[in-house]
Amino acid sequence: MEELNFIDLFAGAGGLSEGFVRNGYNPIAHVEMNKDACDTIKTRTSFHWLMQNNKEQVYYNYLKSKAKNKHDLWRSIPENLINSVINREISEESLPEIFEIIDNELAGRKVDVIIGGPPCQAYSVVGRARDPNRMKKDARNFLYKYYVEFLKRYQPKMFVFENVPGILSAKNGVHLENIFKAVRKAGYELSLPMNKKQVLNAKNFGVLQDRKRVIIIGWKRELDFTYPDFEEEIYDFEIQKDLFSDLKKIKNGEGTFNAIKYVKESTEYLKIAKIRNGIDVVTQHIARPNNDNDLEIYRIAVDEWNSGKRLDYTSLPSRLITHNNLDSFKNRFQVVNGKGISHTVVAHIAMDGHYYIHPDKKQNRSITVREAARIQSFPDDYFFEGSRTAAFKQIGNAVPPLMAEKIAKKIKGMLR
Repeated sequence: MEELNFIDLFAGAGGLSEGFVRNGYNPIAHVEMNKDACDTIKTRTSFHWLMQNNKEQVYYNYLKSKAKNKHDLWRSIPENLINSVINREISEESLPEIFEIIDNELAGRKVDVIIGGPPCQAYSVVGRARDPNRMKKDARNFLYKYYVEFLKRYQPKMFVFENVPGILSAKNGVHLENIFKAVRKAGYELSLPMNKKQVLNAKNFGVLQDRKRVIIIGWKRELDFTYPDFEEEIYDFEIQKDLFSDLKKIKNGEGTFNAIKYVKESTEYLKIAKIRNGIDVVTQHIARPNNDNDLEIYRIAVDEWNSGKRLDYTSLPSRLITHNNLDSFKNRFQVVNGKGISHTVVAHIAMDGHYYIHPDKKQNRSITVREAARIQSFPDDYFFEGSRTAAFKQIGNAVPPLMAEKIAKKIKGMLR
């Protein structure tokens, strides 16, 4: 069968792309403005090429090295693949340069699918609530116009546009209506899920996380497709028992970016979700440090959670309350549900871990980079370049690869 080529726009750390690569799609280019995220994609691109060419030990040696040199790793694969990761902000000024790079990489081949979604802050309910202008003047509201320019130029058969549920209500639905109009004018039809709320949830794709996302899928008008029907795959697995149990127990401020051994054999879920997939070590199991005040709040929060309640910040002893805006901070401390699935992992985890307290009171900390990556269904051999903060941000912004994989599989079936 002919290979399916795709372009990933606003690619982040490559979670959406990972799902398509798993289904045999060939990435022509990734476009992303954040340097750390681009470095992560370059490292993941190296992994895939090395695996395909029976040189996976080069990548494993990189993960196990204490003095990682990413440039040496990148030099071990064809230069054009590294250059196809385009570290640019998509704008009117940058489009000609980005198009030129992609055209050179295509070398006459066609693009079958374009994937990706513009940064979500301008569409998010939380973002609008925090901004005094309710994001009305935010330039990110109009990034979809550049997405449409890629559709016009490369004429893919289909596209996948991912965003937060807030896009449905942003400016009373005007932004969404404008997106639909622009895409239809470019010669495409598009649709949302036909359920009542028009959103998909990662938990229905086997991800141990309650994560709602709008996935708009479009196709060339002559193809006469309809929105695919995704079968629900809800597993009866738990965060603590099935997702975290093979990781070394550590306390706040402990852990390492370097490779360490697992403490247990793989669980059934880790195999099903392809999180444990062959390598015998795990990296980036590192927790941020906390002050004594926060640690005491964490212990109280876990006790409250275990008794069936969620911590109310205003109910803490006065000596522990350090924030004046009690209304905004009321639910700022939250425990990850160890006996079920996690609440949504968002980019704010890069700022502090208060919203993601580990359910094990003895460890008394927020979750590690690797635990956050696992909640997002990233495999353990996925390495996030940059600092701990940068890694958390990339993870919080990502599409869960397990969800992406099932979307890519359904689209592949439609195209075939």
